[in-house]
Amino acid sequence: MCSLDEIKKVLSEAKQYHLLRFWKELTEEEKLNFIQNVSSIDFPYAVRAFDQAVSCLAENRTGLEAKMRPVPDKQFDSVTCVSDGVVREYRDKGLKAIAEGSVGVLLLAGGQGTRLGVTYPKGIFPLDLPSGKTLYQIQAERIRKVISLAEQKHSKRGKIFWYIMTSEATHNDTVDYFEKHEFFGLEEENVIFFKQGLLPCFDFDGNILLQEKDTVALAPDGNGGLYLALKKHKIIDDMKNRGVRYIHAYCVDNILVKVADPVFLGYCITKNADCGAKVIKKEIPSEPIGVVCEIEGTFQVIEYSEISQETANLRDNDGNLVYRSGNICNHFFTVDFLEKVSEIHESELPLHAAKKKIPYIDDNGAKTTPTIPNGIKIEKFIFDVFRFSDRFVTWEVHRHEEFSPLKNCESALKDCPSTVRRDLFDLHKNYVENAGGKVDGDIEISPLLSYEGEGLEDVVRGKVFKDRTVLFAECE
Repeated sequence: MCSLDEIKKVLSEAKQYHLLRFWKELTEEEKLNFIQNVSSIDFPYAVRAFDQAVSCLAENRTGLEAKMRPVPDKQFDSVTCVSDGVVREYRDKGLKAIAEGSVGVLLLAGGQGTRLGVTYPKGIFPLDLPSGKTLYQIQAERIRKVISLAEQKHSKRGKIFWYIMTSEATHNDTVDYFEKHEFFGLEEENVIFFKQGLLPCFDFDGNILLQEKDTVALAPDGNGGLYLALKKHKIIDDMKNRGVRYIHAYCVDNILVKVADPVFLGYCITKNADCGAKVIKKEIPSEPIGVVCEIEGTFQVIEYSEISQETANLRDNDGNLVYRSGNICNHFFTVDFLEKVSEIHESELPLHAAKKKIPYIDDNGAKTTPTIPNGIKIEKFIFDVFRFSDRFVTWEVHRHEEFSPLKNCESALKDCPSTVRRDLFDLHKNYVENAGGKVDGDIEISPLLSYEGEGLEDVVRGKVFKDRTVLFAECE
């Protein structure tokens, strides 16, 4: 821990001396907290990061359009275009990897849920499902089920190692929640928590904000902070020691995510990919999601705001959007690729400036909660490593089966609690009706009963399900 004189020197050199303006008002306890808080921050790096992020924000990226190309056919495939037999082959290969214990799952769970309007992790948000389950529980049970499916197929009980990246804001609540619920039936030693890093929040003039008079405002460094965190916490070493070769990475907020999806895993393994992206078909040119594309021989995600209306509206001979590979933060990596990125390329990742509404202490010492963006959070993006891949592939899936994110509070009417519930109910209704049942209400199927609609015939055939219904597994 630094001394006060050392802190004054560091802040002065970083042109952040204003952070000391309430020093004389602090109690002795608050002064100690301030010193501990400030001592943990690399101010020279933070200031450089701000300058780089703002530079990227101001950069004219319109020239990208002239370089953009769709993902080549040899590196793109779709669940809608391959035969059922090929899908079965991919699934079997993925299940084999799971049975052999070579699959890890990497959950990105460091976000603070600001848009959702909560101060705790999204993974424990009450979804008002008939079962009462949360995102964390649903995902844990999908892991348990796919392990069981792999054992049934290959007569070998494998393991899936679940790596959960939290942040300072979500870590304790997440760990406590898992411990309280006994890891939802998973083996505790196979669930590994680690924290991503934090960076200070700035106003638009480059001044770091105070969250309290004795505390600097800090925020997680984006889902691309993963690679630095992997190195810092020696997670790659842990993966190798456990025999993990393949990683499925995804974001916590997607209620429909197929955790450790054996089809996606099998596809990527079959193609000998080192990095892969699961995408959805973008059908509306103005839909606000980025697209995966090729730029001068490497792969990137280009944000919708960086593409002109003319380019966004381009369609091929079949009437599909030319740039339709919508990015949903659902990725495949080999452990070797993650090691290469973390050890060699992490410092090359661009820094992005996100304009946010950041609560802060104003010059009068009052806590202020802005209604419009007042500052910048600096982030890295997980997909910015695609360019370092030697064998990149994309796998297109049905949106209604695999993507419904929980991002906003109910008033937004989009990507909110009611829409994710409806999407889950609609998918499960399809599962039941495909298995010979009928649904006249809302129905929820436990992941422990069925991973993706399989094995339901004996449970639902000839039955009618009304009102709000849950189909549980016998073990629940």
